[in-house]
Amino acid sequence: MKIAVLPGDGIGPEIVAQAVKVLKALNLHLEMTEAPIGGAGYEVAGDPLPEATLKLAKDADAVLLGAVGDWKYDKLERHLRPERGLLRIRKELNLFANLRPALLYAELASASTLKPDVVSGLDIMIVRELTGDIYFGQPRGISMLESGEREGVNTMRYNESEIKRIGRVAFEIAMKRNKKVCSVDKANVLETTELWRQVMIELSAEYPEVELSHMYVDNAAMQLIRAPKQFDVMVTGNIFGDILSDEASMLTGSIGMLPSASLDQHNKGMYEPSHGSAPDIARKDVANPLATILSAAMMLRYTFNDEANASRVENAVKKALAQGFRTADIWTEGTKKVGCAAMGDAVVAAL
Repeated sequence: MKIAVLPGDGIGPEIVAQAVKVLKALNLHLEMTEAPIGGAGYEVAGDPLPEATLKLAKDADAVLLGAVGDWKYDKLERHLRPERGLLRIRKELNLFANLRPALLYAELASASTLKPDVVSGLDIMIVRELTGDIYFGQPRGISMLESGEREGVNTMRYNESEIKRIGRVAFEIAMKRNKKVCSVDKANVLETTELWRQVMIELSAEYPEVELSHMYVDNAAMQLIRAPKQFDVMVTGNIFGDILSDEASMLTGSIGMLPSASLDQHNKGMYEPSHGSAPDIARKDVANPLATILSAAMMLRYTFNDEANASRVENAVKKALAQGFRTADIWTEGTKKVGCAAMGDAVVAAL
């Protein structure tokens, strides 16, 4: 099983090292090869997605990614910034389905900013379309009007087949869960998402066992705070999914607990934590590696179809938390504050 390991920037190398350590502890036949991406790619090759890195990713069965970005690259031309490498690799690998589970471990109920009775038992899967929408739509750019005033333009667009394929992913996942899908749109003002709703309704006829509901994105953002346990599977477009999944992450106590999978139509995937590169805490051994370790578990489940070892890793994370180990972002009085490497060691010991 070939894995392209792309640590990236900031805390990326630290958290990826812990996930690799856990994968090695499983004693599987894994071939892991490391390559630069993001700012690290720019430093090596003048490109946030070097050709050698892209080739490695295409040849691999799965990609394990850390995080990209650093403030020192903000003044580069847009196409050279670390984030462009991330967007490009998603597009090049056709990773259209982003899965972001928001699961609250019982031990972290007090770490959430919401009351424990609101979030206890939380288990949501957010399915986000990843290769379309306003992030990729053309035309786009900043231009000068005849008046001498600057104008910025981005284009939100989806075609029917793009909506259908991400909807099918959501319905299939719901069939293995509680058979509820909430489709999030803004169909009252955006024609793009009016089409989104129409296609979701048409697709639901293929899944009569699944209850389909619809919610405007502003209401969905409110409901995630008011009553998050009403949701089972949420499916939405790229920009709405980006925002809602980060909001949902805080229900779990910390964005450092939120893994993600980005899949193509054959379940080849790129697996990464949902948080950013956090350059302010890089190389301080304080980052939370659990989202990356849980992303590795998702890799075992979705790409390698290894449910047994995926569950082993997830149970080891639960055990480490039950033993009281906490990084700074999830630490509460009475628990053991540890660093990034020590948290990785605790998960390996729990295996």
